Amino acid sequence: MDILGDAGTLPRWWPSVYLAVEPREKGNPDGTGKAFFLHTKGWLPYTLTWELTLTEPVTEEGFALSARGDLNGTGRWTFEQDGPETVVTYEWRVSAAKPLLRRLSWLLKPAFAANHRWAMARGQEALALELRRRRPGADPAKIPAPAGPTFAPRRRRSGEAPPRA
Repeated sequence: MDILGDAGTLPRWWPSVYLAVEPREKGNPDGTGKAFFLHTKGWLPYTLTWELTLTEPVTEEGFALSARGDLNGTGRWTFEQDGPETVVTYEWRVSAAKPLLRRLSWLLKPAFAANHRWAMARGQEALALELRRRRPGADPAKIPAPAGPTFAPRRRRSGEAPPRA
């Protein structure tokens, strides 16, 4: 919960998907209204820019968020205790607003769905590594770094706008 509920740390532990995260709004004392600008990607060679806003506070049961930008919709993380383990579920209901995705969705919907499955699988792997790093007594030097992005985007020069694919 501490890891998934802190969007600002996503590029550090889930770098294959989260290229950059910038805080936008501090939000309310319970965390709702807290907003971040995100620059993300999956396996396919395009990036997305969007804003994540916390719509329900982070609790032991989960939290909810909204997306606005190249993706619009909602997401909900739920955490359910199952003995010594926690079952983590993510429901993501978004529509594409990015022109490339909107125009090609009728043709490439299976590829876009596979791209999302790839991103979530990298997230599961990266989360497992982050949990290992945070385990009491763990030696972080012995834990591999998470996978980086595929088709790494070209580095921007100072003052240059993010790439739009």
